[in-house]
Amino acid sequence: MKRVLIILNPCAGTKQANKYFVDIIDIFCRAGYETVAATTEKRGDGTEFARSRAKDFDLIVCIGGDGTFNEVIAGVIESGEDVPIGYIPAGSTNDFANSLSLSKNVVQAARDIVGGVPRSLDIGCFNGRYFSYVASFGAFTRASYEAPQSIKNALGHLAYILEGIKDIPSIRPEKIRLKMEQGVYGGDYLFGAVSNSTSVGGILTLSDELVDMNDGMFEVLLIKSPSNILELNQILLALTKQNYQSPMISFFNSSEVEITADPSMPWTLDGEYQEGSEAITIKNLHGAIKLMVPEDDEK
Repeated sequence: MKRVLIILNPCAGTKQANKYFVDIIDIFCRAGYETVAATTEKRGDGTEFARSRAKDFDLIVCIGGDGTFNEVIAGVIESGEDVPIGYIPAGSTNDFANSLSLSKNVVQAARDIVGGVPRSLDIGCFNGRYFSYVASFGAFTRASYEAPQSIKNALGHLAYILEGIKDIPSIRPEKIRLKMEQGVYGGDYLFGAVSNSTSVGGILTLSDELVDMNDGMFEVLLIKSPSNILELNQILLALTKQNYQSPMISFFNSSEVEITADPSMPWTLDGEYQEGSEAITIKNLHGAIKLMVPEDDEK
């Protein structure tokens, strides 16, 4: 009999998954799986569960937000096992799930996993810490991990924007240097993201035509620090129209990025806080995981 390990964050989002947990379990049982469930209590539990138990299961399913999913993929990669992962998005933003068009209905998401196919996806590595879709700094970065969970639950994407707006008066440009295949970039930036997603923090959106989540490449977006209101308006217009050819924005692809920055500058990985460092290497781990997706969505 096939075995599935379901890792549930019972505090994720509005806790909708908790209400339908029996229905979710029933779907896997009817699909022929012996089902084992584990609930997270603290940060790091998802990684530990997946890492220590991956060898005993044919499928590992994460029910939670992007932070919980981040932990689960880290555990699977660290286990060295080639076990596919299912993701039932139950957080307040779910950027990674949105990029893959996974169902927001937790019961349907479970059905899609049991009837789906494994799809290889790239994963990022930030100085040894894994992330599924984005490493970012600057404006709005703190909002992703400082906005209270209750506000995130009630307002979703809007919570991040509101929290980020509070930051604007105190935002100072970050001086960084980036080295990659295309050359060296440097200067003062308002925001930067190394991503593998069409949605970043519920704030920035990249066109599907620009993002291939299994091409071995990141999408790197840098927003220069505006020196006047005209340049600020140029940035806002460019982001609204998804025009990344603006002189205030740098946009390119890279499989690896070496960054020199102020070690006190905080980062966020998949919406979770990451301490800064003077020397940072971000690598794309091509096809590092297999994610169960609806068969029609396989690429």
